[in-house]
Amino acid sequence: MRKEDSSSGDGLIAAEVEGSPGLAYSIFSSNEELMDKLKILNFETEFIRDLKMKSPSRHYFAVQTNPGEQFFLFTSLAAWLVRKTGDSFEQPQEFDDPNSTIAGLLDSVRKTGTALNFPPSKLKQGCGEHAVSVLNCLADAALKATHFVWQKPEPPPDLAQDEDDAADDEAELILEKVEEEMAAEFSEEEEEVLLRVEDLGHFGSQDAEGRKPDDVLVSTTDGEEWRLELERVLPQLKVTVTAGARDWRARLEQMQQHRASIEDSLAATQGQLDRLHADITHTLDKVGSREKYLNSRLETQLAQYRTLQDELARLTEQYRDVSGGVTERSRTLAQVSEELEAVKRDMEERGSSMNDRTPLVNIKKAVSGIRLEITSMNVHVGVLEHSLLQSKLRDKSLLQQDLNTSMPA
Repeated sequence: MRKEDSSSGDGLIAAEVEGSPGLAYSIFSSNEELMDKLKILNFETEFIRDLKMKSPSRHYFAVQTNPGEQFFLFTSLAAWLVRKTGDSFEQPQEFDDPNSTIAGLLDSVRKTGTALNFPPSKLKQGCGEHAVSVLNCLADAALKATHFVWQKPEPPPDLAQDEDDAADDEAELILEKVEEEMAAEFSEEEEEVLLRVEDLGHFGSQDAEGRKPDDVLVSTTDGEEWRLELERVLPQLKVTVTAGARDWRARLEQMQQHRASIEDSLAATQGQLDRLHADITHTLDKVGSREKYLNSRLETQLAQYRTLQDELARLTEQYRDVSGGVTERSRTLAQVSEELEAVKRDMEERGSSMNDRTPLVNIKKAVSGIRLEITSMNVHVGVLEHSLLQSKLRDKSLLQQDLNTSMPA
């Protein structure tokens, strides 16, 4: 089982360090560690299938793709991890208040003994360094709650590889192995040939003729059996020389082989290239001669074409100048037409006002009304004068009576 550093999430939450540019990609490795921890916790069966959610990728929380979806998956996964630690936490909904949900998650993270030094608003996107760190902390707490223990990696014995190596060793003899065996044989022969100091005293006493065999050595091996045995072991006597990538002898031999193949190919293709060059040269000469012939035959037409083209350019320039004057005059005509229309409207309004007898009728009605008012005022004045005359006469008669009564008889 692969051993991972479970404290990476705590280090990311504790502080944000600045260093080499490679630290910007540490969030991807942290996200991969998080996914491995979630697989150990069986989140694919207990979380993905039960809640019917889409399985996230190994770098899902490292890069922002869909903030709403990522935040909902982040809060749901964090709530599931909190429940795995043994605490109670309700499953978040899509329309819940994100601030209250984040506050509850941060309280659960603080219960694990992790220090938090970033604002809660960093988790509203549902991705990034802080979100991965929170999930790593909760995953570590869940692993501790499930009594999971990290072990050292124990690679399984590769029996198939050993069998292949043994078969290869039996079938092919490596050059180094051959050299070692030859060196061992030479050393054994040298040990047999070397004279020891203890045997020097017995060297003179040994009889030279006693060392000779009594009978002539005759081979008892059947030639046909020896040939069959040789054919049987011949495939196993194959020697494989493994040349290194930096061996200059192999490089030189390879260069020589390439040079020989190039020379062989060049000898076959040189004639074809020469024929192709001759054909192309002949074709170019024919094209040039035909071009000269066409130019000589079409010289008059070409001169006429140039003249017509110059005339066309002159007429085009003249038309451009004339059209420019027409445009200016058209603009002036439009302005004069607008002024004429304005004058016509004024004249029509004045003519209509002069032919209209409505004001005269209104004046006559007003004059007749004034005359009636004057007549009524004259009647009122006459009545008032009559009343005043009557009062004066009454006063005069009363004064005369008073005088007559006051005089003596």
